Amino acid sequence: MSDIAAERIDRLESLAATAAAEDDRDLARYYVRLAKRIAERNRLSLPRSFKRRTCDACDLYLLPGTTARVRLNDGVVVTTCACGAIDRYPYED
Repeated sequence: MSDIAAERIDRLESLAATAAAEDDRDLARYYVRLAKRIAERNRLSLPRSFKRRTCDACDLYLLPGTTARVRLNDGVVVTTCACGAIDRYPYED
């Protein structure tokens, strides 16, 4: 069952990216929320790429320059969503 759920989460991530690129934010939010619900129901953790490309506050799929601003500060990636939420995670050169 978890293989099917993982495949569906991956597919929903690509659909959310496409919807966000076409500036359909509501549809992108729907796909992100659906993927999170599937992960919860099947007790799966979301892939790191999915976690870092979605806003925890508003469930928007983040595209740099379109729905998010991305900055690098002293070994930290700072992502600011269009809703104003800020996410930080480390990176190495």
